[in-house]
Amino acid sequence: MSDIDTVRMDDDERDEFLGRSGTGVISLATPEGEPPHSVPVSYGYDPVESVLYFRLSVGPDRAKGDLDDRAATFVTYGERDGRWRSVAASGRLVSTTDESVSAETIEGLERTGRIPIVDVFGEPTSEVAFAFYRLDPERFTTRIERSMEP
Repeated sequence: MSDIDTVRMDDDERDEFLGRSGTGVISLATPEGEPPHSVPVSYGYDPVESVLYFRLSVGPDRAKGDLDDRAATFVTYGERDGRWRSVAASGRLVSTTDESVSAETIEGLERTGRIPIVDVFGEPTSEVAFAFYRLDPERFTTRIERSMEP
């Protein structure tokens, strides 16, 4: 096993780490030359399809703009079993209201359990419009802190 392999998670470790839900940061592509639009989000993970689901704020007052088919990268990290781990997933956002994905979305959302509600809006969440999106990752990048054991 090479040194780089010792700091990467295999698919089972990644799925266990992502669990059923949590929090992280999503970064959305912006026009060339602009930094990505990055915001904290909560997510749900479907280990059967290796898909992430997000409950994102939407509407004309939101700085994110149009989300459908937008390139995005999601990152989450944390410590488990005394070792730091992280997962980055890159792909395109898909609206779950699209008829072509609605049936599989319902099944996937059921497998995620529940997506936590994280209030970072400065106004009651009952006054914020939300929509569900999924990220079908084209690429996962995983890292796990190297064990210091010989």
